[in-house]
Amino acid sequence: MQLSYVFRVSKYDPADRDDHGHYTGVEDITSDHGEVEAAYLQAVQAFAADTGVDRLTVREPEVSSFVHFGVEAPLDGFGLGTLLPGGLAGFHDGAEVPLDTAVELVRLMLRDSGAWCRLEAEGAFAVHIGWDQYLYIGSSQPCHAALAHTRELGLYLERLDASPYDFEPDEDGVLWPGDDDFWSGLRRAVSGGRSVLLEEIYVQNTSRWHRLTSDTVDTVRAALAPRARLAVWPDLSSDIAAVLEALPAEGLIEGVWQDKDGQIHSAIADEEEFPELVARISDADAAALLSMYVDERVPLLSAVMPDSDGVVRARWRAERSLDDLPQKPPHSAA
Repeated sequence: MQLSYVFRVSKYDPADRDDHGHYTGVEDITSDHGEVEAAYLQAVQAFAADTGVDRLTVREPEVSSFVHFGVEAPLDGFGLGTLLPGGLAGFHDGAEVPLDTAVELVRLMLRDSGAWCRLEAEGAFAVHIGWDQYLYIGSSQPCHAALAHTRELGLYLERLDASPYDFEPDEDGVLWPGDDDFWSGLRRAVSGGRSVLLEEIYVQNTSRWHRLTSDTVDTVRAALAPRARLAVWPDLSSDIAAVLEALPAEGLIEGVWQDKDGQIHSAIADEEEFPELVARISDADAAALLSMYVDERVPLLSAVMPDSDGVVRARWRAERSLDDLPQKPPHSAA
């Protein structure tokens, strides 16, 4: 639902823009960690109060990948450890937080902590941060008091039709539910002592890996993060020499391996980092290499976890899988 009132809030005076709309003033693109940052946060609180919301929902959370584009160094644990129960594990789509916590999440985004999300009260309110300290706030209400207070704080307001960071679904993705049918197919796939590898993408750019067997399917399912995207891959190989021989001369690869203690790890590497990846995989019990290029990274099956009532409320989509080919029905385990 598009909110009726959308504003871009910033410390940048619109008078200091050139003919192309580029800011030419002296304000820094980093947070001052002080009075200006506090003004941004007070603006969020004022708009929330005017809208009548005191709790917000985390949507489409993401963290920095192996490349961090923020202008400040990322924080340990992305700064989430003291904010959310379980830290990063509690940073999932659909997590509901009180306004005070939401404001602290906005602070982390202003400081380029490495964590980002949209914060929303469905149909009523939305707030998120764009590049260069731009704050986007949407409301179902005109928020006259908040507008006046934000100007008093020394910030500038620009009315927009919509935020450029509003969610847009991946048209190439799929929204197959990770429901009972999906898991029944996985049980059939791992029957007779077979195994498969399950990737649980619970935050954008972060995955947990599970080696599924007939004995572990139900346990793994019960522990998955809400609204996680799932991708099923062929099992890890115990022929480590063959895995390493398949390493290309160059490119971007994700290595996944199980250590001697049964823990599964992963790392993304390019050709300059291949020697370190090889060293880590060489001592593993089992391993696999997955391409990081979209056209080459096609799972066997994919799905998005529904909520406890069976409804898929996640807006992000899973990768298309081999199971999405026209001649095959969804979630076929054959």
